[in-house]
Amino acid sequence: MVHIFQRLTSCEWDDKTDEVHGLHQFGYDGEDFISFDLKTQTWVAPKPQSIMTKHLWDKDKDTNSFTANFVNQVCVTCLKKNLHYGKQSLLRIDLPSVSLLQKIPTSHVNCHATGFYPGAALLFWRKDGEEIHEGVNHGEILPNHDGTFQLSVELDISSVAPSEFGRYDCVFQLPGTDDIIVTTLDQATIRTNYVKSSITTISIIAAVVLLIVVIGGLGAVMVYKKKKGST
Repeated sequence: MVHIFQRLTSCEWDDKTDEVHGLHQFGYDGEDFISFDLKTQTWVAPKPQSIMTKHLWDKDKDTNSFTANFVNQVCVTCLKKNLHYGKQSLLRIDLPSVSLLQKIPTSHVNCHATGFYPGAALLFWRKDGEEIHEGVNHGEILPNHDGTFQLSVELDISSVAPSEFGRYDCVFQLPGTDDIIVTTLDQATIRTNYVKSSITTISIIAAVVLLIVVIGGLGAVMVYKKKKGST
């Protein structure tokens, strides 16, 4: 039969009050077996099976003193160092650039936010200040090569008149902060690669010119034949 013996050691530090709390305990088959009281430096037996272990470990004063020092001093020192070293990344906030993109004038408008950090972010469409879900398609948060993130959300504008665009806006927000970016739906600010093809216009003009030439040629032939028949 297989049994599981577990040990848990942890520490907490309140950076405002400088108060320290620690934990050092053992478990057996998923249940608490024995725990260490950091103030009295003695062991607490929650069940009869651990009383014998408590009496045995209470006699080892040197080990108990080392355990108390490790949790209250060493663990907290390591915690403070990790917090100091990681502060730059833990407290880092990068706001994105937000753009409105569209493939062709009749397609969905894509609100695209890129360059934000951390990766947890909200991006949604509103109408008259209220978040909307109908006609909205949310994308996934994707990583950028520089460690920042990007996110997009599409809005179906097929049934929205251009005069109503001003009622819609795209909102970016980082949870837990007051940072918010609001981008109003405006045809003038929508970026697109779509360009009206001049080839079509040239083709139409060429066809019209060719038709005129053909008609003119037919007319000239008819006049020629008519004159020739009358001679």
